[in-house]
Amino acid sequence: MKKFLLFSLFITLFMNSCSSANQNTRQPIRRPFPTTSNTGTKDNSATQTEREYHALLKTYKPETAEVLNSLLNDSSNSANVSISVENKSNCNMVLTISGKNYFKKIPIGANKIGSAMIPKNQNYNLSGMLCSSVYEKTKYVTNSFSIKLSN
Repeated sequence: MKKFLLFSLFITLFMNSCSSANQNTRQPIRRPFPTTSNTGTKDNSATQTEREYHALLKTYKPETAEVLNSLLNDSSNSANVSISVENKSNCNMVLTISGKNYFKKIPIGANKIGSAMIPKNQNYNLSGMLCSSVYEKTKYVTNSFSIKLSN
């Protein structure tokens, strides 16, 4: 019985690690807005964002070391640049960064900073919900940059 439990735990961990390994290259799942919950009522977009934030926190791996190295060292010859987003609101948010062959969601807690490394010299769509307000921006990225968002 003990061996069976250990084997089951190993398989579960292995399957979880496989599913999150290619997180940056998956395409987003498109759902009509707003979605209907199991109870038949429509979900509030802030509630959806909060659920997505907590679900994403379980699998998200921050790129803090890479971002700091990019900011502190001369990274002008690097193929990647950093994006830093400061959430100055009292709401959690999920920032979606999408571009040519690139897709990533970053959970950013209330009054916290989130960051990512992205390939430079490309157009990116940045979007997310912040306290029931929509943030959307399209930007051609050539250098590292920072954004401050508040409600």
